Amino acid sequence: MSGPRLAERVFLVTGAAGGIGAGVTRAILEERGRVALADLDLDRAERVAAMVDPDGSSTCAFQGDVSSVEDVAAVVRGTLDRFERLDGAVNNAGAVTLDEAWDATAADWKHQLDVNVTGSFLVAKAVGMHLKTTGGGSIVNVSSNCGKVGYRNMAAYNASKAAVIGLTRSLSMEWAEHGINVNAVCPGGVDTPMLRGVAEWLSPRLDIPADELLSGMGPAQLARRVSPLEVGRVIAFLLSDDALIIRGQAINVDGGDTPY
Repeated sequence: MSGPRLAERVFLVTGAAGGIGAGVTRAILEERGRVALADLDLDRAERVAAMVDPDGSSTCAFQGDVSSVEDVAAVVRGTLDRFERLDGAVNNAGAVTLDEAWDATAADWKHQLDVNVTGSFLVAKAVGMHLKTTGGGSIVNVSSNCGKVGYRNMAAYNASKAAVIGLTRSLSMEWAEHGINVNAVCPGGVDTPMLRGVAEWLSPRLDIPADELLSGMGPAQLARRVSPLEVGRVIAFLLSDDALIIRGQAINVDGGDTPY
């Protein structure tokens, strides 16, 4: 490789106010790309932007709900107004509510599918419509190893992340003729607030301290948790031209925990 993979390119990253979204933002900037950070929490998104891009030349932040057609359209317009181009998106915004399936409510089920699946589709469609007019680009959907393996107490989340994998395959097939490459990554054991939330939910139910549970939540082969930046760097590669022969895939980034 002769230079940065993403030089001058612009990507919309949803759920960018922390965790994997912040890691993706860092990774894109490492490759000299530019990022529009979108999140429900605008203050946190702006803090991440200021931390990784102090002079503000390569980032901008927007508030938006990915499950809202109007919000998504506004974020895309704002990105184009700011940078005058858009080369792809990373669908990272996600929601999880832990509960036994017996106790899961219809409202919680709907919310997780609205954010994780419908939100990914709405963002991909809005960005894809622009890419269709400019010669193409790349979209990466953040699924999860939950979408392949499934875990207890998160039936809706498991189902939503499996749906993201199916969505990725469909969009890859339909949009290839427009020069749009679509892939997914399936993280697991990533050191994020969401993972800590899982440990804190399990702690009183298992009578094990949350920190002790969290310490064992990293991939066995790594003997540590995956960092958001490590996931981000794989995503940055998938956004680049170097990944054009990787299409419609759901790539595990969980340190070897999921073998398929």
